[in-house]
Amino acid sequence: MNAPRSAAPNIAALFPGQGSHAVGMGSDLTAAFPQAEAVYAEAEATLPGLRPLIEQGPLEDLTLTANQQPALVAASVAAYRAWQAQTGLTPAFAAGHSLGEYSALVAAGALGLADALRLTRRRGELMQEAVPVGVGAMSAVMGDPDVVREVCESTPGIVQPANFNAPTQTVISGEKAAVDAAAAELKARGLKAIPLKVSAPFHCALMQPAQDALTPALQTTVFSPFAFPVYPNVTAGANCDPAALPELLARQITGSVRWVETILALAAAGADVFIEFGPGTVLTGLVKRILPDARTVNVGTAERVGSFQL
Repeated sequence: MNAPRSAAPNIAALFPGQGSHAVGMGSDLTAAFPQAEAVYAEAEATLPGLRPLIEQGPLEDLTLTANQQPALVAASVAAYRAWQAQTGLTPAFAAGHSLGEYSALVAAGALGLADALRLTRRRGELMQEAVPVGVGAMSAVMGDPDVVREVCESTPGIVQPANFNAPTQTVISGEKAAVDAAAAELKARGLKAIPLKVSAPFHCALMQPAQDALTPALQTTVFSPFAFPVYPNVTAGANCDPAALPELLARQITGSVRWVETILALAAAGADVFIEFGPGTVLTGLVKRILPDARTVNVGTAERVGSFQL
């Protein structure tokens, strides 16, 4: 791994998860920057057919979990590498939301791109297969996360906080009947609960079969030294230990995404510029809800890369 040309100790690189995809994402980057083109070429060589699906669709096929996950890794890493080549900058820290943790590890040099693409393809397949369609559900809850935790713990069946996205936005996940019952109780307590259109109940105990099945692949993956710390979803604290990654990435499948804690920990460590690499602005919006005064930038297009300034 090449040494960074310069360091900006206040930059936290953020990488999005599922839901940020779009047909054609990254096409302008590959046309403008050879580093992005190289990422897409490697993605196609690793998973044949992925590149035309990203660039041309159809959207319904790109949206499939097994396709969307490696596609977003490719798009996010392409944006990151184009930005790094253009600016000569390297972040001090990184984090990714759920799937985005794999992109963060690639950026930090701890995980090879081809391995990340293969792992996220398999991760997506296993997560989709873990729960029959209609058995699980997820809902976004607006309100006090402590109340959400309390209601989930007291509701019969499997339902738990999946994503702590913002101070007053928590996603719950689990068995459909339990999620519906928890949502009804939360509404009765004055909170707002909105059912989400998802293909499976992610980040809950129902994903245990996927966690168990992916663990051997994680254990045989070669991880490398970190160029900078990555903050895992399940601990929300800095990690620079490659040996810890198989367990951290396995636990992530059933564990909660502790995004609020992660952003606060990054700020406490000195981050004052949060750059979202990849399509969409979901994470930029969440950071603003967690740290209203933080400086946020989205770098997901050739124009944003070319015009970037600190």
